[in-house]
Amino acid sequence: MGQYATTPPSALRIERELSPRAVLTGAVLGILLTPSNVYAGLKIGWSFNMSIIALLVGFGIWQSLARRNHRQPPWTLHESNINQTVASAAASIISGGLVAPIPAYTLLTGQQLDPVPMMAWVFSVSFLGIWIAWYLRPTLLNDNGLKFPEGMATLETLQHIYRHGQEAVTRIKVLFSAALLSGLVKWIDGFVWAIPRWGPTAQLERLTFTLDPSLLLIGFGGIIGIRVGVSLLIGALLAWGGLSPWLIDHGWVMLAPDATGPQFAKLVEWLLWPGVSLMVCSTLTALGIRLFIAPKTDQIPKEKSARAPFSPGPAVGLVLSIALVVGLQVALFGIDVWMALLSIPLAICLAVVAARVVGATGIAPIGAIGKLSQLTFGLVAPGQVPINLMSANTAGGAAGQSTDLMNDFKVGLAIGATPKKQVVAQCIGIFIGSVVGVLVYLALIPDPQHMLLTEQWPAPAVATWKAVAETLTHGLGSLTPQIRWAIFVGGFVGVLLGAFDTLLPQRLARWLPSSAALGLAFVLPASTSLMMGLGAVLTWAVSRRWPSLTERFAITVAAGLIAGESMTGVGASFWEMFKNL
Repeated sequence: MGQYATTPPSALRIERELSPRAVLTGAVLGILLTPSNVYAGLKIGWSFNMSIIALLVGFGIWQSLARRNHRQPPWTLHESNINQTVASAAASIISGGLVAPIPAYTLLTGQQLDPVPMMAWVFSVSFLGIWIAWYLRPTLLNDNGLKFPEGMATLETLQHIYRHGQEAVTRIKVLFSAALLSGLVKWIDGFVWAIPRWGPTAQLERLTFTLDPSLLLIGFGGIIGIRVGVSLLIGALLAWGGLSPWLIDHGWVMLAPDATGPQFAKLVEWLLWPGVSLMVCSTLTALGIRLFIAPKTDQIPKEKSARAPFSPGPAVGLVLSIALVVGLQVALFGIDVWMALLSIPLAICLAVVAARVVGATGIAPIGAIGKLSQLTFGLVAPGQVPINLMSANTAGGAAGQSTDLMNDFKVGLAIGATPKKQVVAQCIGIFIGSVVGVLVYLALIPDPQHMLLTEQWPAPAVATWKAVAETLTHGLGSLTPQIRWAIFVGGFVGVLLGAFDTLLPQRLARWLPSSAALGLAFVLPASTSLMMGLGAVLTWAVSRRWPSLTERFAITVAAGLIAGESMTGVGASFWEMFKNL
């Protein structure tokens, strides 16, 4: 690979940064990768950080062109950074509410936003997060105790591909091979031959223990790790293998006597309550303890610090973003202007919390941030669904985009990138993501009332936001005594797991089940949890036998499996939509 095989990144002469080809490459990759996160978010409630995929693909394309045409200038380190910033910003747009509060709002009110207003809303909350991150940047990046693990992983990959260019080409081949395999399986299942999904017995099939021929789920299993994978398996056995038959036997869930096939929709109406309470209580407990015991840290010396000289541009951007978010809350959801204004300081405070947690742990607590904001508005404006969901969405969306940009700022600081140009790249990314994400969501879910919270589209994040909003709107008294007890037990277990997971030494805490995965298994079909658990176990087994091979290719293969199936599934939905026009 010429100079890139031997020259360390620090020695490269950087001549280009926010170049047209860097922005265009990030835009194209953002258009291709955003559908994967929308699809995965509606399927399993999780998304995948697309920074590393964007780095690999962008580097591979432009370095190949440079080899064929010696007049083609080399693809610089800073162009790679801009490329991944645009692409990852676009793909992270689902934190703006596309797979959680927006569908929940439709389910509870029956009102579906038109495409352009939905795009404007998703963009506005993400735009607010960008300017919050700008003002957080000097403080958080100068904090020596905040390592930003996700940003450092991106930086490591960026430096690695410039030192070992051939390795990047090898990983790209593996990525595309996995994507082709996954897409082919999805295409065969959708257009050639529907792969049978029968269960071992009719009873287990009713309880959703069926085959799910999804390589996307195997891929996510390879990313989540053995602890989370085994926790999903345990949760599926508890919820669908243990609690569900008991609910049916006691008549707390009524199934038709002649009902055949998976009965996910009926059973999840009950199971989501203990699952959601477990997830919410564990994440809030862990978040509270982390903030309470967070140690004071030293500052980085001034010569290495992130400086933010005053400029009127960011101030104008922040004011514009606030005006946009408040105006859209009033215009689209009929929220009182003073209540809409209240969402801004809450969003800023919770974005600070989220950014500090991400900096310390690498885990974005967006779910917990959303629940905190829902609880806040539930107390301030009880019984008002639009406020509870969409004003709370402001905090969750802003926090999600803020944490994404903070990781990019961490990379930029290490390689000497220009922060203002990173902000421009992030704004371009969220604009692209807003348009593409909304179009994909509407193509996948044209009828949310009948398609969501089903076995095909479990949408666990939607179920969580909807359940919290219903509880805060109608009160616990509207639920049956059995469900109230289930909420109490789930919440109690969640508090214990959240506390132990945070307070115990890491060597002991890793033996605890993951509370997030345990609760999620109550909201997903058992077939989904089983396939993800299988992916985690397979990856762990391979890593024990061939550790170096797994370190090189596990994430790359997993990313390919996720992208291949999700893009094929999205393409199939668009095909069906255009065919029916």
